[in-house]
Amino acid sequence: MNALDRRTLVPEILDRLAADDPRALHSRRDLARINALMFQAPIMTSLMRKFIAKAPGRILEIGAGDGTFMLKVARRMARDWHEVELTMLDRVGLVTPKLSADFAALGWTVETITADVFDWAEMANGRPFDAITVNLFLHHFDDSGLLRLFSLLRRKAPLLVATEPLRTGFALAAARLLPAIGVNDVTRHDAVESVRAGFRGSELSDLWSAAGGRPLEEQRAGPFSHAFVGEARISAEGA
Repeated sequence: MNALDRRTLVPEILDRLAADDPRALHSRRDLARINALMFQAPIMTSLMRKFIAKAPGRILEIGAGDGTFMLKVARRMARDWHEVELTMLDRVGLVTPKLSADFAALGWTVETITADVFDWAEMANGRPFDAITVNLFLHHFDDSGLLRLFSLLRRKAPLLVATEPLRTGFALAAARLLPAIGVNDVTRHDAVESVRAGFRGSELSDLWSAAGGRPLEEQRAGPFSHAFVGEARISAEGA
């Protein structure tokens, strides 16, 4: 059996560091570069344009980090999507006033929530979102955690759009070459483990279906990324 045939989860170092730890700050800068190398923002933009038929009023991003990824997406979408209410959720509050102002310049308003995604999803009420976006976040959870998360999230919006690491030998080899661009020890470790915990085939579709949703698309997206889109089936339940 190939070592990458099954997902392997190892705790990532960045998740255990304080937000202002110098190693964490360096690693988040590395992640911005890695997102660019993986073409994550163009991939997410393409998925949103394909599956969100009209401009959404409200978007939830989970695992939002410092918000720079979604800002890149918003800049691509702002010409057609106006007055979007974006809620960015993360367990650590990293979104700066300057970043919020950058969104405002595009006509988007930002709300930040600092909370554990499970705690928030179990407690949150109010208006549903038009879509939930996820970038390089789902791979942190094992299958039981993802099943629980999907069961909660599909009640919050009719659509989930995710871009995650692709679990292949080529992606793993590329992750091991990242020291060549100057990433630090945290990123060197976490990038490799992200690939090992990434996805292939219909793994996310199977879990989304088990949670009661309907998969719309799951496929490789470029050399390093795995894309998934799921429909919540909220209307069918009358929820």
